[in-house]
Amino acid sequence: MNVSVKKITSEDKSDAFCVRRRVFVEEQRVPMELEIDEYEDEATHFVAYIDGEPVGTARLRWKDHLTVKAERVAVLKPYRGNGVGKLLMQALEEEARRKNATSIQLHAQIQAQQFYERLGYKAYGDLFFDADIEHIAMKKTFY
Repeated sequence: MNVSVKKITSEDKSDAFCVRRRVFVEEQRVPMELEIDEYEDEATHFVAYIDGEPVGTARLRWKDHLTVKAERVAVLKPYRGNGVGKLLMQALEEEARRKNATSIQLHAQIQAQQFYERLGYKAYGDLFFDADIEHIAMKKTFY
């Protein structure tokens, strides 16, 4: 399985939105009005492709001049467990480091917490709900 991850332009987010719609809206029943938010234009979006088909996506957004936040990380169900999510997170981390971020934060759905822990993220704070899905805040420091 040949996976490629590409940073996409702000004008061409349709592949990212397609994956997010299938995962968050259709599979997890998140309302579309919560899924698409005011940060779409300021975020940097990435899409994972297999044979030209979008199978995963994630976005990166600056919180302050040293901290970025990974958001909207999603992989289509048939492709989970095959390294697609790991490649997306590596792309986000490389972009963050390239722009001199010192840490990356995210809000992980509880079922994905172990995935992020394997990538070096540490949980902090209390569990909370977002879109009726239980989450935990996580962080990885680069330096």
